[in-house]
Amino acid sequence: MSKRTIALAVVALLALAALGYWVFGGNDDESRIVLQGNVDLRQIELPFNDSERIAEVLVEEGSKVKAGQVLARLDTGRLLPRVAQAEARAAAQREVLRKLRNGARPEEIAQARAALAAAQAEAANATSQLQRLRSISDESKGRAISPQDLEAAIAAARMSEAQAESSRKALELTLAGPRQEEIDQAKAQLDAAEADLALLKRQLADAELLAPTDGVIRNRLMEPGELANPQRPVFAIAITTPKWVRAYLSEVELSRVALGAPARVTMDSAPNDPLEGKVGFISSTAEFTPKTVQTEELRTSLVYEIRVFVDDPDDRLRLGMPATVTITPVGQPANTRESGR
Repeated sequence: MSKRTIALAVVALLALAALGYWVFGGNDDESRIVLQGNVDLRQIELPFNDSERIAEVLVEEGSKVKAGQVLARLDTGRLLPRVAQAEARAAAQREVLRKLRNGARPEEIAQARAALAAAQAEAANATSQLQRLRSISDESKGRAISPQDLEAAIAAARMSEAQAESSRKALELTLAGPRQEEIDQAKAQLDAAEADLALLKRQLADAELLAPTDGVIRNRLMEPGELANPQRPVFAIAITTPKWVRAYLSEVELSRVALGAPARVTMDSAPNDPLEGKVGFISSTAEFTPKTVQTEELRTSLVYEIRVFVDDPDDRLRLGMPATVTITPVGQPANTRESGR
């Protein structure tokens, strides 16, 4: 076999190898969808619920915070005395209600019985004196007792009987106890006092500004001594989970991407160390290409927003950071000849 024949055979084999590479794997990257986008995440602006001077600001910009962590405090110098006053008012009304529910004490009942007995004795004595005066007047045919004395004795007897009846009714009221309407009124007044106390305690709790979730302090907007109010946020917090890359698909590519499709996200600073992700959102409405998309052929096209949610345990992605998204189309194997992993 001549050298020319051997050379032609080698060239043929190399051509076949190149063709096989292109058919079975060499165009794998070309079959995938590569998009340019920017990292996005949710943000929270945190104001205080009440208007008061800020006493402390406890975290700086860039600090990582946990849910429930105290970030800032208001001055509570005027609020604490109001809470103490409300607690005393509620305690006093609570005792009034307990007194009504317990009714009269045995000593009060005994006192009412003694008052009735004294009034009855006084009435009996006044009746006895009236009877004696009438007897003397009858025997003397009105000469021994003047009409005025007799009338005074009759009035005294009637007054004593009325006092005895009043004492009897007082004893009955003592034994019966307070009316249900009085108990209900006292209970309503206690509920109002406790509601006022609960509101003040809520304001006292709101004097501490807590982180609602894990995140990073992006902006510190107010300082100690400034007057806080519900319209002025003190912090802007970036929520680090989840993170996503916002990118845009053309209508041609839309049919090749499905929700949950695997994707890789790479950054310019670490092109060989991609992050794993998946397509978590595909807009159902087309829009004109945003200015952030710089590809000339797409600037005036209608595109669809997608969001590729990224697993970023090391917190490498930052808000607004440009990123490259490589999406595995529908029906394409997810792990074929990936580099850098």
